[in-house]
Amino acid sequence: MTEDKSGPVPGEARAADVRPAPQADPAPLGLAGFALTTLLLSIINTNLLKETGAIVPVLGLAAFYGGIAQFVAGLFEFRRGNTFGATAFASYGAFWMSYWWIVTHVATAGDVHNAIGLYLLGWGIFTAYMAVAALRTTLAVLGVFVLLTITYILLAIGEFQGGAPPHVWTEVGGWFGIATGLVAWYASAAAVINDSHARTVLPTGPRGPKQAPAVRG
Repeated sequence: MTEDKSGPVPGEARAADVRPAPQADPAPLGLAGFALTTLLLSIINTNLLKETGAIVPVLGLAAFYGGIAQFVAGLFEFRRGNTFGATAFASYGAFWMSYWWIVTHVATAGDVHNAIGLYLLGWGIFTAYMAVAALRTTLAVLGVFVLLTITYILLAIGEFQGGAPPHVWTEVGGWFGIATGLVAWYASAAAVINDSHARTVLPTGPRGPKQAPAVRG
């Protein structure tokens, strides 16, 4: 009489009982880092803040909050399988770190306004196709990408115009940047508050019958 070995292997049974550990949503962090850095720089671009050293706090935010913190949020979105969120946060985190590096070197670089114009235009194109992808997320997130696309285009035009900064196009771009930062802050606040209350306190307007796993807000 042979031993019946058809039952489950103990190791396999234990593996079936394992549940994945819950992961926090990195999107509110990424949105908050983007929002505050964008707001402060945009206020300077509007020429509302005329202090000669006003760029210094922006560079601090660009390196650490808008830069490193947002980039890390993008890495966690990769781990969660969120292609849109990973691409957005990692890219804009890299944008802010590159902005920090450029500004700290531009004083010794000579005339670079056309090159910076191309730099901003490239980011505008990237943001435009991300806005198309954002059509399947929420109205709040879509608003961020649409406003940001306009902001980049206006800032690029301002750089192409040359002359003593800030140019009028840069100032207009600054106002659109302020709007972008405020909407991003709202999306971040909504994600945190709605999650902690386990209900919709701040609506964000989900779009489409099947919402893509995108940046939440």
